[in-house]
Amino acid sequence: MSGVALKRVVKRYGPVEVIHGVDLDIEDGEFVVFVGPSGCGKSTLLRMIAGLEETTAGTIEIGGRDVTAEDPARRGVAMVFQTYALYPHMTVEENMGFGLRMNGVPRDVIHQKVAEAARILKLEPYLKRKPKALSGGQRQRVAIGRAIVRGPEVFLFDEPLSNLDAELRVEMRVEIARLHKEIGATMVYVTHDQVEAMTLADKIVVLNAGNIEQVGAPMDLYDDPDNKFVAGFIGSPSMNFVAARPAEGGVLAPALSPAPLPSGVALPGGEAALEVGVRPQHLALDPAGDTHRVELTEALGGVSYVHVTAPTGERLIVETRDRVPLAEGATVGLRLSPEHAFVFDAAGKRLR
Repeated sequence: MSGVALKRVVKRYGPVEVIHGVDLDIEDGEFVVFVGPSGCGKSTLLRMIAGLEETTAGTIEIGGRDVTAEDPARRGVAMVFQTYALYPHMTVEENMGFGLRMNGVPRDVIHQKVAEAARILKLEPYLKRKPKALSGGQRQRVAIGRAIVRGPEVFLFDEPLSNLDAELRVEMRVEIARLHKEIGATMVYVTHDQVEAMTLADKIVVLNAGNIEQVGAPMDLYDDPDNKFVAGFIGSPSMNFVAARPAEGGVLAPALSPAPLPSGVALPGGEAALEVGVRPQHLALDPAGDTHRVELTEALGGVSYVHVTAPTGERLIVETRDRVPLAEGATVGLRLSPEHAFVFDAAGKRLR
């Protein structure tokens, strides 16, 4: 297996630049997830690694070898797409071994590789079935098996679970995590779903408008975001953001507290525009208060999300595990621990 290195990688379509000088090191055996909103460049970057998109400038290395100008078939990668792209007239076994047959690999070697991939993916009972007799999750496992039999240096996944329903997505996340643990391959995975990113990745790469915003372990990004974009994108429900300004003793965020919050960070002087971010679980409801209006309660069983409107008009989400009935239009107070609040400047940069 091999690592991947991107050095000042640029992608342009005519005069439009969509990837802006990206630098990234992916270690051998690492599971790296590219995450970001639609149109941020994550799939384009993955396809550049695969060789399916031409690299306008910069260098791509796989296993220390410059593959920037190499044909996709010579890069030592295998790609699993969003669509399964299985041949409907072939069995599972034939679909998984088709690429090897086209390359003239001996029949006994193909049989051995397909059998091993089927064992890893628990597909042995389905080898003689055709795709129409499989569930969506089983078809995606066949597509992954087709990649495994090639023995690539790097696996590339382009939103492979987006066509599955919620239950199957959870099941396949577990399967992919188990697969990585068993074969120890370098994997690069693209998704817009930050839950997938948090549960699968050794390292997350947060992309926005063709730039890398931050790279790090899932909980490092969650606990220590560099900017408002990362803070708001990582975590579900999203972090709450409210307007604030410097004040004596800290930062004043009227939507959260009538008194200044001790920030523990160096604040700009004057009336600089700031924002305070706080996650829903770091807010608590005070039913005796009368400052925030309840708009909606999402009761999910073990946890509820209460949507409230502050006196300033700003909306916040509060996570609670108390089953206190809150009618729409009721008023409540909020309590928070200032140590869990993040402060961002007007450009979205986190103040530390």
